[in-house]
Amino acid sequence: MKPPSAAYIGGLALLAAQLSRAALPDCVNGPLKSNKVCDVTASPADRASALVQAMQSSEKLQNIVSKSQGVSRLGLPPYNWWSEAPHGVAGAPGVSFSASSPWNYSTSFPMPLLMSAAFDDDLIEKVGTVIGTEARAFGNAGHSGINFWTPNINPFKDPRWGRGSETPGEDTLRLKGYVAALLRGLEGKQAQRRIIATCKHYAANDLESWGGVTRHNFDVKITLQDLAEYYLQPFQQCARDSKVGSFMCSYNSINGVPACANKYLLQTILREHWNWTSENQYITSDCEAVRDVSLNHHYAPTNAAGTALTFNAGMDSSCEYTSSSDIPGAWQNKQLTEDTVDRALRRLYEGLVRAGYFDGVKGHYASLGWSDVNTPQAQQLALQATVDGIVMLKNDGTLPLNLQSGTKVAMIGGKAPYLHTPAYAAQQMGLTPNVAPGPILEITSAQDNWTANALAAASKSDVILYFGGLDTSAAAEGVDRTSLAWPGAQVALINKLAGLGKPLVIVQEGDQLDNTPLLTNQGVSAILWASWPGQDGGTAVMQIISGTKSPAGRLPVTQYPANYTQLAMTDMNLRPNGSNPGRTYRWYPSPAQAFGSGLHYTTFKAAFANYSANLSIPTLLDGCKNINPDTCALQPLPVSVVNTGNRTSDFVALVFVASQAGPKPYPIKSLAGYGRLRNVTPGHTATAALPWTLGSLARHDENGNTVLYPGNYTLMLDQPTQTTTDLILTGDSAVLDKWPAAS
Repeated sequence: MKPPSAAYIGGLALLAAQLSRAALPDCVNGPLKSNKVCDVTASPADRASALVQAMQSSEKLQNIVSKSQGVSRLGLPPYNWWSEAPHGVAGAPGVSFSASSPWNYSTSFPMPLLMSAAFDDDLIEKVGTVIGTEARAFGNAGHSGINFWTPNINPFKDPRWGRGSETPGEDTLRLKGYVAALLRGLEGKQAQRRIIATCKHYAANDLESWGGVTRHNFDVKITLQDLAEYYLQPFQQCARDSKVGSFMCSYNSINGVPACANKYLLQTILREHWNWTSENQYITSDCEAVRDVSLNHHYAPTNAAGTALTFNAGMDSSCEYTSSSDIPGAWQNKQLTEDTVDRALRRLYEGLVRAGYFDGVKGHYASLGWSDVNTPQAQQLALQATVDGIVMLKNDGTLPLNLQSGTKVAMIGGKAPYLHTPAYAAQQMGLTPNVAPGPILEITSAQDNWTANALAAASKSDVILYFGGLDTSAAAEGVDRTSLAWPGAQVALINKLAGLGKPLVIVQEGDQLDNTPLLTNQGVSAILWASWPGQDGGTAVMQIISGTKSPAGRLPVTQYPANYTQLAMTDMNLRPNGSNPGRTYRWYPSPAQAFGSGLHYTTFKAAFANYSANLSIPTLLDGCKNINPDTCALQPLPVSVVNTGNRTSDFVALVFVASQAGPKPYPIKSLAGYGRLRNVTPGHTATAALPWTLGSLARHDENGNTVLYPGNYTLMLDQPTQTTTDLILTGDSAVLDKWPAAS
């Protein structure tokens, strides 16, 4: 599925001209009004069943694809299930933007990876609420569906993955906290869903194209331990704990079985073990994944047979660019039965019923419209989300810059799709920007048509801001990286700029690169990581650089050394073994810059507030009343933070746990809790009680079971660690979650 860039003001006008508004169901005047699906007093299940029962067999088959045809004789309009909102309502086959106001833009937040760096779930819920509100407004106006294929929650474990910036990062606790908050915002907390969100891509989908292997033919080999402990943890949050409205199964196979035809994934784990059945939720395929079952995985002899396998395994809708599955063939061969088709349709339409699609003005969110899109509050939130996520990775004391009106600022390079660019923001501040382009992926031997202009701009400026890193030609859907090093031409230009002896601030865009050559270059004053910062990214960057705001973001991923590319992307093992040095901060010991890194303009002293514990496992379990014991809360972790510097700043408190309890090998450390303390003023102390659960201390055994082991545990505060405290668990080990055996 190709990810569109988020629509922002002035964007997507050409796409808009080609798309028409979707019709909405008429339960007042049309023939549909006589069907029980329009009865708002009936149960969602009964309403959906009545609609499906009224369809003829041929009509049913036309409505289990992403571009469903509807049933004109019943008054059921066509519906395109393919709408996108990765960080704002975005261009997709099911979304239409007008060429002019209204409906010609939406709020564009920063990429999820940057928002995750804020480590603030309340912020993420607010972002989700804005995106969900705008998405529903588009749907009410017929400019989109009311289901959206977001969020992407595959763990970002390999830095080369082209879609990693769409995700909240590499750590499962951070992923689960982020997605729980986002879903509360997207879907809302009412009886009706604001929109239907979709957790994707289920599962272990983190390779686009590497070494001759593509996502369409990749057979992922994963142990039960890694599957349960890592790759499925965010999806467990979606299904078991957040009860999201829909899932998307992925292109790849897992241990020989295509994900969309995988009964172990779709039925045994998702619907049975996680009990994802309470609202008859549905599963869509990724786009063209059904055809992959036979064409690329060779798991079925024909497209018709592969199509039948997916629906029989529990998938409910096939996403297709064109007609790529063979639903008619599967039907004619009697491999796809009417009972299976009816089950899929009931799930799909019950989802729409639960979101008020058939309720017209009686729907809970029916009043949302254009006035709810890109409001001043949404614009401010987009700015805040970027400011809060930006991570400072180096500072020799140069930042913040003392920028006065008329200060000449060289702004070199930059490829991020801002609405408000850094140059715009500089002009708004009364500065004089001297702008020059720079290289992107060029090597040092490439024809140099940038250095002269860059040096000229820098020479006549007081300070130099270099916007570098990657663009989407290096990392995107369908494109994985082959290098983790800064492009040679960029390093060469940075070295020349550093030689001028002026303040030089690097603003790194895109994914992480090995910063070692910049960290060791004394002419590089500071490094800010800004990823893809959204519509107000330019303003946010300049607020940080000028000291109007203080940086407090933390890396939600590991920054690996350039030689990490020696590890095959197809090696999915997390733990070190053989040529695999380990994956993520839990297992890899030698990062260029560590997960959780992030500097401030002030200094902080963080400590545990008189916390140490000796806990009995039997007593903890006796007091645990939750159906899923891993979710039972422990006493919150008390943290105190003193601002010992001279600037007001936020502080992200990260608590890690390390232990040699249970079987080897032992993770280096694991994130156990986090929270953001806001606006800590100089000389003052802020406190927080960080939530954590039994699952925060548990590990997974070789069979995938979640186990709480007795032993000594060390809690470590901050990255790098500022202080530690001890915790002891006594009693016998206990299984908190018994993982189903693979069939």
